[in-house]
Amino acid sequence: MARFPANDIISLVGGAPRYDLAESIGPDMRLAELLDASGQASLGEIPLCYGTAEGDPRLRKMIADLHGVGPHDVVVTVGGMHALFLIAFILCDRGDEAVTTSPLFPLARNALDIVGAKVRTVMLSFDRGYQPDLADLRGQLSKKTKLVSLASPQNPSGVALPAQTLREILAAMDNICPEAFLLVDETYREAAYGNDPVAATAVALSPKVISIASLSKCHGAPGLRLGWAITRDHALREQVVRGKFNTVISCSGVDEALALEVFEQREPIIAERRQRLAEGRARTADWVLENHHMVEWVQPDAGALCCVRLKPVVFDDVAVSRFYDALASEGKGLFAQQCAGCHVELKRDDRAERRALKTC
Repeated sequence: MARFPANDIISLVGGAPRYDLAESIGPDMRLAELLDASGQASLGEIPLCYGTAEGDPRLRKMIADLHGVGPHDVVVTVGGMHALFLIAFILCDRGDEAVTTSPLFPLARNALDIVGAKVRTVMLSFDRGYQPDLADLRGQLSKKTKLVSLASPQNPSGVALPAQTLREILAAMDNICPEAFLLVDETYREAAYGNDPVAATAVALSPKVISIASLSKCHGAPGLRLGWAITRDHALREQVVRGKFNTVISCSGVDEALALEVFEQREPIIAERRQRLAEGRARTADWVLENHHMVEWVQPDAGALCCVRLKPVVFDDVAVSRFYDALASEGKGLFAQQCAGCHVELKRDDRAERRALKTC
């Protein structure tokens, strides 16, 4: 029997740990805020019927307009994770190869493993600022590569991939595995800090680019379970629509109706969260500066997360192990401690990066 793997991370649907500074979104929207601003007194007029497998056409047009594509390039999914799974399932037969990075949001990696792909990994490191070594990435590509799956900004580092880096990756793919697609998870793309400019979507770089995102992070609406996949490849889009129909038929009509309201009000919704993110990053910068003799960080480009680590010149492996052992008595899974409004997640997943802390 095929089984889904367990993950040693905080469950997004389980109980909160004793200390939770690892929240990747915030603040959550409340339904009353959305409806009060829209002038709707109730949900009574929303029909509880099947939607379409493509998604509400008005919603697809709103998403398309924000990405410079046509509504026919957009498929609405049940959150971004549904899109990640469908792309992996469609493109990777058992034994095909996929290339991704580590660290990475675990469920994005799981989607590749579950479908039976042979996953080749490009290691990202604190010392390289979590930018991929392009020579290493090219070395992981082969004629069997069907999908390269990246995130920009990344989870957990918050580091974005420059457009030039993506162009070089696409050029290498065109030379080595021309049939492969480049998936870019852009969930945090619009989560800029304050008035910082928002990076352009990668979908414009090539018809071989698939962009995936959702309302969960930048908009603070993970409870709507509303995401999307954008592809300008007609055959792939058709398969995503069929895959959605064969897994969930359609999205919830209530979710789609509320998502339309979120998009109608997106500017003030995102602006408020960008200001909070800017304030959180500033507090984190102050904290790192105050404790510079013990910690250092890679400043994020966008999003609610970044990486801080215990300085290797101060803390040896024994001290780091003692640090984690002390935290174990305060909670389980991922451990976190609140400090000056910042969120810090302490990770165990890779020995080389064990010193790293995740902060927002």
